[in-house]
Parts: sequence; C-alpha cells; structure tokens
Amino acid sequence: MKFDRNTVIGFAVLAVLFFGYFYYTNKEQSAYRQQKIREQFVKDSTEQANRPKIDTSTLQQDSLKSDSIGQLARSGDFRQAANGKEEILIVENAVFKIAFSSKGGQPKWVELKNFKNQDSGLVKLAGTDFDRLSYTINTGNNNTAQTGDLFFQPGQLVKNPDGSSSLSYTLGSADSTAASSIIHRYTIPRDEYMIGFSVVLNGADKLVSGGVMNLSWQYSAAPQESDMSFEKQNTQIGYVADGEFDYHTIGRRSDKTFEDPVKWVGVRQRFFFSSLVAKDNFSSGKMEWQVPPDNEKMIVRSTSAMKVPVAIASRATVDFSIYYGPSDYQLLKKYDLEFERLVNLGQGIYAFVRPLNKWIIMPIFDFMKSFVGSFGLAIALLTLFIRLLISPLTYSSYLSGAKMKALRPEIAGLKEKFGNDQQAMSMEQMKLFREAGVNPLGGCIPALLQIPIFFALYSFFNAEIGLRGAEFLWANDLSAFDDVIKFGFNIPLLGSHLSLFTITAVVTSFLISIYSMSMSPDQSNPVMKYLPYIFPVFLLFIFNNLPSALTWYYTVSNLITLALQFVIQNYIIDHNKILA
Repeated sequence: MKFDRNTVIGFAVLAVLFFGYFYYTNKEQSAYRQQKIREQFVKDSTEQANRPKIDTSTLQQDSLKSDSIGQLARSGDFRQAANGKEEILIVENAVFKIAFSSKGGQPKWVELKNFKNQDSGLVKLAGTDFDRLSYTINTGNNNTAQTGDLFFQPGQLVKNPDGSSSLSYTLGSADSTAASSIIHRYTIPRDEYMIGFSVVLNGADKLVSGGVMNLSWQYSAAPQESDMSFEKQNTQIGYVADGEFDYHTIGRRSDKTFEDPVKWVGVRQRFFFSSLVAKDNFSSGKMEWQVPPDNEKMIVRSTSAMKVPVAIASRATVDFSIYYGPSDYQLLKKYDLEFERLVNLGQGIYAFVRPLNKWIIMPIFDFMKSFVGSFGLAIALLTLFIRLLISPLTYSSYLSGAKMKALRPEIAGLKEKFGNDQQAMSMEQMKLFREAGVNPLGGCIPALLQIPIFFALYSFFNAEIGLRGAEFLWANDLSAFDDVIKFGFNIPLLGSHLSLFTITAVVTSFLISIYSMSMSPDQSNPVMKYLPYIFPVFLLFIFNNLPSALTWYYTVSNLITLALQFVIQNYIIDHNKILA
C-alpha cells in the first residue's frame, strides 16, 4: 500500500478536524454542566432558606435514644450487653499487632510489622468502621440481635508456653434461667499471620435456629500502593467451593452465590490478603463487593453472608481461622488451603505462563536474590540466565540475518527484473531463499519465544511482594513505576510522569531496531520499512505505568541483545564463508 503526499495531508486535516470537533463539543458540554450545577445550587439554596428551622441537635439526640431503646428491645436475654463502652485490647506477635474490641468480641484492626504503607507507617488491614465479623443469635421473645452490636465482657489474655497467646471474650445472658452464653476464643500464634477463632455456644439449640449460624464478614481493602488504579486492577475475590478454587477480578462482577460447601472466602489486594476459613466448611452463602470511586480512597468493600452448620445441642463449638497478612506465594502455600493460587503468577488467558513462573522463574530468582542480596541485580542476573538459555536460537536468528544480508545483491536484481509484479517477485525470492538455505522467518523465533517469557515476568513482577519498597538506582520501589520526571499535569495515554527506566527500555529498543534493519534486505513496503522504528515509540506509552522491575528487565535484555549481536556478528559468524 502506497501513501502519496496528498493522502497524508488529507488524513492529517481530517485528524485535526476530528480533534477540534471533540474538543469544542466537550467544552460546550462542560459549560452546560457547570451552568446546570449553578442553577441547581441556587434552587437548593432557595429551598433550604425557605424551609422551617429544625433543631438538628435535638433530632440527633432523639434518634440516638430511639436506637438505644430499639437495641435494648432486640437484645432480649442479653439486654445487659446492649449498651456499654468499647474496650480495645492489643495483642502482638513477631509479625503483626492486632487490636480486639469488646464490642462484638472481634478483631478491630491489624498492623503488619514487616511492611510499610505509603506514609512510612505500618500497613493496616481491616481498620475501618465498615469492617465487622458478626452473626445472628436468638435473644428470646422472637427477637434476634447481631453479636457485632453487643458488648462482651473485657477480654482475658493468657500467654501460652509455646509462645502463642489466647484471648477470650464472654457474652452472658441476663436471664439465669436461660443459661445461654457465648465465648469467643482467639489463638494468636508466635510468628504466624493466621489466627484461630472459635465460637462456643452454650445453649446452641436456643441461640441459633435450625442448626445454622448466619455469619456476616465485612471487609474493606484500603489502598496500600502508590498507584490506586493499578492496585484495583490487581485486586481479586477468591474462594474454594466444593473443593475447587476460583476467583473473580473485582471490576468484572460484583457478587457470587454459593450453593455448595465453601472452605474459605478471601480478598487479595496486589500484595496483601485477608481470608475467613471455616474448619468444617460453610454450607452455602453469598459474597458481594463494591468498588468505590477513587475519591473515597478505598479499593473494595466486600460482604460475605455465609451459613455455618451448628450442632443442635446444649453446647456447640464452631471453629474458624482468619488470615491477615502478605500475599506471599511461599508463605500461603504452607497453609495447604490453596491460598497461593490467588497469587497472580499467570491467570485467565495468561494461565499458560504459571508453570513457567512456578518451576523456572521463581526458583532462579530466589537463588539469584540470595546470592547477590539486591533485587535489581537479581533481576539483571535472571535476565542474563534467560538470554543465555535461548542463545542457541538467538545465534540461529543472527545466522539467518547474515544470510539475508549476503543475498541483498540477488534480491536487488530480482526487483529490477520483475519491477512491480509483486507476485512473481515473491515467488522468485522464496525460491532464492530455499536454494541458499535461508529461513526468512528464522529471525522471528527468538522474538516469539520471548513473548511467553515477558508475560510470565509481567505476572511475576506484579505479584512478587519482595519487590515492594525495594530500591534500585533511581527507583524507590521496583514494584511501581519510577516517576523521576514529573509533569505536574496529565498527558493522555502517558500519565503525569515519565519513567526513566521506560526511557532506557525505549532507547535500547530503538538501537536494536536500527541494527536489525541494517541486517535486513531493503523493504519496498513503507509500513514494514518503518515499523521497527515505530515500535519503540509504542513502548513508551505501554511501559510508562508498569513496574520498574519489568522495564529494568527489558532494558537489561536489550543490552544483552546488543552485546550478543556484536559478538556473534563480528567474532562467531564467518561472513565470507556465508557469501561463498
């Protein structure tokens, strides 16, 4: 396909007209919206001024009084626990600090000691008023209440000989004849993220109906990374239902109903994971989640309404486990609950790279990391290993390129002979390649092989928690883009920054394109002729918001490619022999 000057100018004029039209339309719509907002504001202000004055403080006091009376009525046999003062008890182990509340006898928040947030404080999980662990109990006279609304007796903390801690909260009935009580027991291990949670129901046959506990677990995932939109893309809901693991990306759907037994439900942010596990499985249930707008500074809010079988007896114990901690593949794998499958080492259409990450990339990277101590150097060594592993194919590619270069005079002769007859030209050119033993696609094999490697590393670098906060050269965090160059404004498709590692990746890609074109036959097709030079420009927009670890890998890979090209072409391949 050929483009003359007039065609190019025509397309350029059309592009300017389209951009001008969309800009003008958007400006007019924006002005119209602002006018409507001002009109609505005036209207609301007028209506507000004409309304009779209301004593809001009195209304608030009446509302609180009404809620208190209603809560007292619903609490029935547990009315002494309807109102009280919330007491917080903090328990620590080697890896986290967890706060428990007497209101509901439940965890209040968790701080992870080994991980910093964006403000240099500790990463905090489940730390909002939305977070809640509660279930419905019968309180007598056909009333029910949520344990999350009742005040348990202050927790009793005991240190165990093995270094763990045990914490108990008790909720007793005001009616001595009812003989019903509830005990929440928590076991906090010495150096683990998983805590044990047991519910002891004295009078279980009266406290729950039909041998089923209706439990609600509300969890909110606060942003922990610098790029909130990228963190949302890498946040998922996971579970094991009917013995099978499955997951959902939070933006693609908003609920999941379970008809079969469920072992656990959980929310994985990019690098952190929270999960509720039922020892004897939930019988059924439903998960719902909402992705709030960015201005609310929240990744996702999820609510799990789960049904738990309870023995119909005078006393019953229901056991759970709760995990608050990092989304670390090796750590999660130790629990033997398929937690680790939620770590994105290759999911969906990229699931084919998961074995590559599990059995090759991860073991080699861990070895390199233990060997050099620096994540940046470990990535460089990993890249070198990968390139050496595929070097035989790289050599074959360069040999094919050298043969193509040697055939330039013959190809030029064919062009002169056949002129514009492209079909005849192609047939004679393929015949020439066969006679010379040249595979015109030989140079594509290493490039095609690197595609699954790139996808594998893309998944791995997005999921490897060790990269979080790891510094290297000018990058403060290898798990995020380096924003050394900040614009102070947003550029469409590029963002408000320019990554320096992206620049090095683009420049080295451009150098490879220049060298490759010098080794290839002259192209008559203008698209094929200039495509190698256009591709590095596309990389600028694709890579700019990716983790620094990935753009650093690409830079090192390009440098190795340039070095291999120079060595193979100048010291290994005998061009005179090829020409002969």
